[in-house]
Amino acid sequence: MKRLTLVLVAAAALFLSHAQAQRVNLLCSPDLAWCEALGPAFTEATGIPLEFIRVSSQDALARIRAESANPVFDVWFGGTGDPHLIAMRDGVAEMYIPSTWDDIIPELKSVINEEYIPLYAGAIGFVINEEALGDLPLPRSWRDLTDPMYRGLIAMPDPTSSGTAYTTLATLLQVFGEEDGWELVEGIHMNVAQYTSSGSAPGQLAGRGEVAIAIQFMHDGVKFAAQGFPLTVFAPEEGVGYEIGGISLIANAPNRDAAIAFIEWALTPEAQAIAGELGDSYQIQSNMNTVQHPLAPNFDEINLIEYDFDRWGDPAVRDQVLTRWLNDVFAIPR
Repeated sequence: MKRLTLVLVAAAALFLSHAQAQRVNLLCSPDLAWCEALGPAFTEATGIPLEFIRVSSQDALARIRAESANPVFDVWFGGTGDPHLIAMRDGVAEMYIPSTWDDIIPELKSVINEEYIPLYAGAIGFVINEEALGDLPLPRSWRDLTDPMYRGLIAMPDPTSSGTAYTTLATLLQVFGEEDGWELVEGIHMNVAQYTSSGSAPGQLAGRGEVAIAIQFMHDGVKFAAQGFPLTVFAPEEGVGYEIGGISLIANAPNRDAAIAFIEWALTPEAQAIAGELGDSYQIQSNMNTVQHPLAPNFDEINLIEYDFDRWGDPAVRDQVLTRWLNDVFAIPR
């Protein structure tokens, strides 16, 4: 046993030594402040340097696909789960089972059939500036958002660049069915003042009073409210879809050992606590041993739909949805 222990310790030391000779090039999809905090904390913990660029989920997937023959990045951190699932199915990311796999919340793993690594979870909702609404009633449902009285008062992300927006489209098509769902998407489109490239940006517009209603993940709205913006955050009554944000090892990563060291570190309770400590990100973290931030939206209080991750994470379905949105919805003059 002593000999086996010495061998394992030596192997671990050799692995870490090899990893430390490398660096981590990170494609990072959450908010910038969280991305910026990762490098110093990871380097302090491991001695391995890290550099990142911040890119929204759909743009990140497009970049990984484009660079698949000669990858530039090692790890994709965060962003909605559908693109991570697609990256796995396309073969531009590879499944790595971390040592903390048994500590990941079982429900998060089961609904995605354990096809990628869950990093956090968050639900879609409404983020509303009641002051900007004026005398208009508070919209309580998805159907309310199609009322012409809200024309020019809504902001939401662009589905071609934002995973948040794709999750929103997939939510509406699952809640209302294909035909009624697309009709609802068109109705909301007529009231949209601005589509943003970032999933969290609509809440900033609502917070500043440039629009009254933002469609985005609820945890982003909670963040802006905590910063002092006059925002009310809630889920529409018909139900909402949700994300299981991922962390993925990019296939043929140039710094694979360092990439694995980062994934192992990023899934620890200490690393997962960084988001909440920043006062920047209030997702539900995936490690069951992580102390969840008290401001993180409680899934038990939200009408979550049975989001079909398998179907809406299919590359062909995604491409079909985005093409139809571009051609049949976005092209409609507002």
